[in-house]
Amino acid sequence: MIRRSTLLAALGLALPLAAFAQQAAPAYPTRAVNVVTPFAAGSGPDAVLRMVGEKLGRLWGQPVTIDNKPGGGGFIAIEQARRATPDGYTLLQLDSEHIAALPHLYKSKNFNTLDHFDPVAPLFRTPFFVAVSSQSKWNSMSDLIAAAKAKPGQVNYGSWGVGSPGHLGGQQLDALAGVQMNHVPFREVSQLYANVGTGEVDWAFASIPSSQGIYKAGKLKYIAVATRQRVPQMPDVPTMAEAGGPADLEVNSFVSLLAPKGLPPALAAKINADVAKVIADPEIRSRFDTFAFEPLAWSPQEIRAQAQAKSKVYGELVKRGNISLD
Repeated sequence: MIRRSTLLAALGLALPLAAFAQQAAPAYPTRAVNVVTPFAAGSGPDAVLRMVGEKLGRLWGQPVTIDNKPGGGGFIAIEQARRATPDGYTLLQLDSEHIAALPHLYKSKNFNTLDHFDPVAPLFRTPFFVAVSSQSKWNSMSDLIAAAKAKPGQVNYGSWGVGSPGHLGGQQLDALAGVQMNHVPFREVSQLYANVGTGEVDWAFASIPSSQGIYKAGKLKYIAVATRQRVPQMPDVPTMAEAGGPADLEVNSFVSLLAPKGLPPALAAKINADVAKVIADPEIRSRFDTFAFEPLAWSPQEIRAQAQAKSKVYGELVKRGNISLD
């Protein structure tokens, strides 16, 4: 009887304490949330982030600020966010290449992004089209690959930088098609597609937002999209396999929010759920549709798994091409 009374007394004390602890736990957020991004103001990822940030601010009743820190291969933004407390008030926007390719490209830094950051919420994934000059004689991937086989090392393709999806996608095409093409990196995306439009660069992978200006001016044409299914926004553009390219070649990039390592799982789950609510907003979905951005509904664990799968592919491509940014 004494033991039973003692147990009941302990339970009676524990229950109020648990209720008090639950009430005392601070809500999130109670102040401004800052999102650091390596993307320049006005870029596609920045524009999406600002839309999502505005909607999150309304949902949370707290401002969401955007801190653009471009440059340094992403390391300027990464280093700023890495020093922050893992409390959810500093988040970091990165694309899949910052997560999956960067460790292979900067080996001397011995830096693995996922060792320092926890994935929190996905934003979108973008497919890439194969763009050539509208005056090009190539109308399919079969044409492009035949030209590359006829002139090894003489067909060139451009990208917006070493280690970008446009560069590594070209490396993957080389490997799968058994060809060797020459990579030409550009500093400015607009300059890249202008040069493709004039034929100075034979071809390039392109997203809709980055190439639509040149495309609508009639200077570019898309001969394939590096996906397994056609993109609804461009239903007349065949898939890679339909155009005579390698069926296994998929070139895309996904953009996510991460937090400094150590974010409590419950907080990560809340942010993930709230971002999912915001992305489901018709206004944001409409903007996504305009650019062929695919909204994603991945958990933090799924983001990590997708990044690790890309990392394996990128590691092999970087090694094959002897690519380095050290």
